Amino acid sequence: MLEATRMLPPFDYFEHRRACQQKQTERATRIASLPSAYLTPLSAEDHEILEKPIEELVQDVQKDILKPIDILRTYAKVAIRAHEKTNCLTEVMFPEAEDWAENGINKQGPLAGIPVSLKDSIAVGGFDVSVGYSCNTGKPYAQDGTMVRLLKDAGAIPYVKTNLPTTLLSFESTNDVWGRCTNPHNKKYSPGGSTGGEGALLAYGGGRIGIGSDVAGSVRAPAHFSGIYSLRCSTGRWPKTGMNTSMPGQEGIPSVFSPMTRTLPDLVYFTKSMISMKPWQYDYSVHPIEWKEDQERDAKQREKFRVGVIRTDGVVDPAPACARALDQVVSALRAEGHEVVDVNPPSPYEALVIASTLLNSDGCRTFRSFFRTGEWNDTGAAQMNFYMKVPRPFKYLYYLWVKYVRRDDLWAGLLRNWHQKSAFEQWKWVAKREAYKAKWHEWWEKEAKLDFMLTPPNATPAVPHDGMKDAVSSCGYTFLFNLVSGPIAQPYRTDKSIQLDYTCGIIPVTHVDKALDQLPPTFRFKGLNGVAQGAYKHYNANDMHGLPVAVQVVGQRLQEEKVLAVMTRIEDALEKHGGKYQLLAIE
Repeated sequence: MLEATRMLPPFDYFEHRRACQQKQTERATRIASLPSAYLTPLSAEDHEILEKPIEELVQDVQKDILKPIDILRTYAKVAIRAHEKTNCLTEVMFPEAEDWAENGINKQGPLAGIPVSLKDSIAVGGFDVSVGYSCNTGKPYAQDGTMVRLLKDAGAIPYVKTNLPTTLLSFESTNDVWGRCTNPHNKKYSPGGSTGGEGALLAYGGGRIGIGSDVAGSVRAPAHFSGIYSLRCSTGRWPKTGMNTSMPGQEGIPSVFSPMTRTLPDLVYFTKSMISMKPWQYDYSVHPIEWKEDQERDAKQREKFRVGVIRTDGVVDPAPACARALDQVVSALRAEGHEVVDVNPPSPYEALVIASTLLNSDGCRTFRSFFRTGEWNDTGAAQMNFYMKVPRPFKYLYYLWVKYVRRDDLWAGLLRNWHQKSAFEQWKWVAKREAYKAKWHEWWEKEAKLDFMLTPPNATPAVPHDGMKDAVSSCGYTFLFNLVSGPIAQPYRTDKSIQLDYTCGIIPVTHVDKALDQLPPTFRFKGLNGVAQGAYKHYNANDMHGLPVAVQVVGQRLQEEKVLAVMTRIEDALEKHGGKYQLLAIE
């Protein structure tokens, strides 16, 4: 396909507006032209399908009790409703999915007949991979990417792609091409980001399984904000090719693709099914590691765990709602006889400084290069870009003012190195990253000696729309474990003494309660550092009442099996001692 001549700024503004209008019209037309089967009320048979876990649905397909087309149409009905409420969908692929369901699926595959939603950045043949940038529209990919080929071989049916922010560097999911995605619990709040469309769709019930990517918390924040489950896999455990991105070539902090689901049993089954497909035969970046039954069995049978709890990252203390969720899990585990101890790992603040510096070491030039004139940018990414472009002498004066006049050492430390790096400077920061990882590994193995850790996923529940303008740097609880997963220049080994790369899972625990989660009378906003002020500016238990709140479960490198088994035991403990999280009811 010949690419059309691209207009130069500022005339590309008209090209941008036209592209956005075309894509939104295309999406609306696809939905409006659907057969009546997609628009009828949910039947008793639909509700029966919606209540079944995917493992049971697969068995029904393989036994010819259910047809894949019936499962697809049931979830498509709810997906349309979810989109009407949250604007979570980008590419609507129902007609193509019907063809795959009736003519092309592997009925013996571990995901036979299961609809799967995909973050917009994943390549599906015949569709754009816009990543929210108008310059990427009108350029459908000729064939499926690696991820989609594997899914289809497993019997799954890709049926929708979901919303995200243009830069992929936000806990919101808004762009000019597709519009703003909202939280299904409260339309005034973000569903999370950068995989926010998945969070909204799955929370609403428009799907059971989906795939997102994570470079600083992008499958974990949506799970926390929207009330679903996710697993941030270790790098090399899940396929990563066959996609588009806002920052091609960025290797300072590795991004990983990972599963997101509506329920925990589905998360376990989906992850195990993908690994059973031997993804290393599809994607050169995947390590040839089969599902570790012994690790899963040990975690299921262990009588007593030693659990470390990170109460705060030392930058932004968790808000009352998030602290309460963590306490709820701690209490349930102690009631089951496990040893739970508060821990103080190597400085999470140091990790935040290193990670943010490496992730944006190009001076934000790469993600900025895809924008057309007048194209909207996420408010948080816009803040990063603005400060990056301030001349360094003025930037240094501001740093001095923050450090010595405001006496805010934490905020000043983040500002000090916020400029584009040369290769010489980049290598020095990579060396700092490696030294930090070694320090963390030494702490876990020789001092803490933990089976797993618990942390808040974020300092606050969901942010209101455009709240990332203030809260952009409040991401340390998730970003930390992307830093310690960075690549090491040594031959691949599964021995954890060679590499760090932590597997993290998100479990929704409770909801914000305005009667329980108010800020204490002693709380002083003006006494907070700049990062914490940005986060707490938007914390209001009255406005947030009913929003989901989760916890993060952290294992070590390549411990997907263990982390999933631990998550299951935690949820069982919660159900036994106070009640587990209640999903949003499907309307």
